[in-house]
Amino acid sequence: MFAAHWVEGDPVGDRLFADLGPLDLTLGGSLPGVTLAYETWGALDAQASNAVLVLHALTGDSHVVGEPGPGHPTGGWWDDLIGPGRPLDTGEVFVVAANILGGCQGSTGPSTRGPDGRRLGSRFPRITVTDQVEAERRLADALGIPRWAAVLGGSMGGMRALEWAHTYPDRVGAALVLAVGAQATGDQIGTQSTQIAAITGDPLWNGGDFDDSAPERGPWRGMEIARRIAHLTYRSEQELQDRFANAPQDGEDPFAPVEPGRFAVQSYLDHQAGKLTRRFDPGTYVALSDAMNTWDVGRGRGGLEAALGSIEVPMVVAGVDSDRLYPLWQQEQIATAPGTVKGLRVISSPYGHDGFLIEHDQVFALAAETVALGLANRAGGGDVR
Repeated sequence: MFAAHWVEGDPVGDRLFADLGPLDLTLGGSLPGVTLAYETWGALDAQASNAVLVLHALTGDSHVVGEPGPGHPTGGWWDDLIGPGRPLDTGEVFVVAANILGGCQGSTGPSTRGPDGRRLGSRFPRITVTDQVEAERRLADALGIPRWAAVLGGSMGGMRALEWAHTYPDRVGAALVLAVGAQATGDQIGTQSTQIAAITGDPLWNGGDFDDSAPERGPWRGMEIARRIAHLTYRSEQELQDRFANAPQDGEDPFAPVEPGRFAVQSYLDHQAGKLTRRFDPGTYVALSDAMNTWDVGRGRGGLEAALGSIEVPMVVAGVDSDRLYPLWQQEQIATAPGTVKGLRVISSPYGHDGFLIEHDQVFALAAETVALGLANRAGGGDVR
């Protein structure tokens, strides 16, 4: 089996699994059964009051920290965040991270095998960020966690952190909302829809019911194109110019009259595309990109201003100064709406949107601050506003 994603029978690694029952979905339809794969660090205290939820972005998973190995194709995406003496100190907090609903690393999604042994594919219904948070709420119930001390997320994880703060204010002590907006913009929908079109336009897509048993049988070329498009939005124009400009790739000639070689930036994007196809599912990429397109915390809640203004959970809101996918005005919109935010925090980075994954010192300090805020809120001490 080629499958780049996790499938039942693969090594489980550090994953645990929670069966959460059937789920009715926001846009109609339902899932007869939902499973979330998750990982934990530390121990839950006797009052179940020290739990922290860490939420991953589009192509992340539950493996926040740790080495790659059997069951885990990549190492931790926020490595060094969790552990003894680290910003999320496991001597003090119990940390949970789940693979998102719709994901492909152990949670129910398009790549999940149905009772007939085939991937769900086209049978997997449309999902939203609201549905994903509902699944995470059920996971909290299953783990005996009545209230998170803090919920932390960047990019698509930031969408879910904001959704948690709005929908379940009595179950969140504090939230870190990082490098994201409160609703999808025209630019984001356009970019994400183009990525979806690259995958669904691949001749091997087959409506989502493709064969993933070999690399030549699925829409991997389409996903590689999608990843190239996405990666250009993840990095800043200045960084790409400083790193690559119009330099040729070593040993290649992009000016050759026949079979020209690549520019260095093309080689870089090819590398990023190839990495993703070794660990991710095209159907999941489509389903999660579609969920990002429909993201709007104000939908059905009186509009964006009303929804943001009603949030009572203490929040730390931050953005990256060079982010062209989720520019700072979107975080400013969130930070100035609820009375629970003490201004916008700006992460300085040349790396664009990916700064939220790269600038560990700045990001981890915000994570630790959010957790401290949530723990103080739990204890009823300190000025949480």
